[in-house]
Amino acid sequence: MARPKDMEDANMTDVLERFLRYVQVDTQSADEHCDQVPSTDIQFDLARLLADELREMGARDVTVTEHAYVTALIPPSPGSEDRPKLGLIAHLDTTEQAPGFGVKPHVLTYDGGDLVCGTVDGKPVSIGPELLPALNDLMGEELVCTDGTTLLGADDKAGVAEIMALAALLCEHPELPHPAIGICFCPDEEIGHGAELLDVEGFGCTYAYTVDGGPIGELEWECFNAAEAVVSFQGFSIHPGDSKGRMVNAGELFHRFHGLLPAAQRPEYTEGYEGFYYLEGVSATVEHATARYIIRDHDAGKFQAKIDHLLSAAAFVNEEQGRERVTVEIKQQYRNMAEVVAEYPELIEEAKHAFEEEGIAPNVIPIRGGTDGAQLSFRGLPCPNLSTGAFCCHGVNEFIPVRSLETMVRVLERLVARFA
Repeated sequence: MARPKDMEDANMTDVLERFLRYVQVDTQSADEHCDQVPSTDIQFDLARLLADELREMGARDVTVTEHAYVTALIPPSPGSEDRPKLGLIAHLDTTEQAPGFGVKPHVLTYDGGDLVCGTVDGKPVSIGPELLPALNDLMGEELVCTDGTTLLGADDKAGVAEIMALAALLCEHPELPHPAIGICFCPDEEIGHGAELLDVEGFGCTYAYTVDGGPIGELEWECFNAAEAVVSFQGFSIHPGDSKGRMVNAGELFHRFHGLLPAAQRPEYTEGYEGFYYLEGVSATVEHATARYIIRDHDAGKFQAKIDHLLSAAAFVNEEQGRERVTVEIKQQYRNMAEVVAEYPELIEEAKHAFEEEGIAPNVIPIRGGTDGAQLSFRGLPCPNLSTGAFCCHGVNEFIPVRSLETMVRVLERLVARFA
């Protein structure tokens, strides 16, 4: 169904305005080992704001749970009442990997060269085409940036704004073709808790899409197999002047262990389907050291081989020491959702067509990270991931083209129409 021009213009203004408002609501999640959901109470601020807006636009069954999950229903268009319910999902929180409080967005026109989003301590915060070749395709575009002191929060408030703009459009124009649509905004996705407490059965969708990807056109239905390893090193402390043959420095044990892991399999040397070991952090004294790693691979066999190698490295150091001084705790995090989503090829094909109908070449790639869709897929809700349009997420250079925000609303509109 063709849309009048005035509808299109109104909707495009709406998504940018929403995005600029949402990123100014602080929602940074806390450490992944936090024992509460949400990990930060401030996530309720955005959750309640979104719930109020959903009610105002006419969405039904709007709820905010005690764990800050926002859910709502958009009724189907006439004639689509018997079609399966489709879910659209994004997350409330922003990462703790970069400053995320007090976001000050602004819109600039990119005219080439270094993209300077702001100035901090008299120095420009910038990124250039040599590090981000995609900038060469954005000449003359309006970009939403930070002021250089914080991340932007397009991951995933761009997805939130795009879904909310679509919801407003469908509530105002219920004749536009679409099935019943379940909307969900989750907390704590950035720390791996995002989908754990969603009532999938109550959500009631047959399938869903997360809107949590990168540059426009990305379509992802494969992700890493993922685990965390906490490696502990027990040393023996004694005065350094009297330590020959007796001191065991836990920091040195860590260095020995870390050197046994293949350097070529660190994140900075990998891409595509290549997995990695990532040292997230280390603390060390002579007496004790702790190192935290994440282990990732799309291939289940290679993933297990990485875990086995890490365990073997610990055993090797222990053998050298003649006693157990290195212990490893492995925590499985999520599995490659391709195991599930591959059984639903229509989800991929319909998303491809929705992009193509907007003149966007779909870029089907594996996620080099995690997504709520991985956990949800294994909980019975097959859930590929769609782009938001954002670049350089998790850092102060994060930005999103205004046109990408606008385009993704139209892509979502076309996508839901294909399920009507």
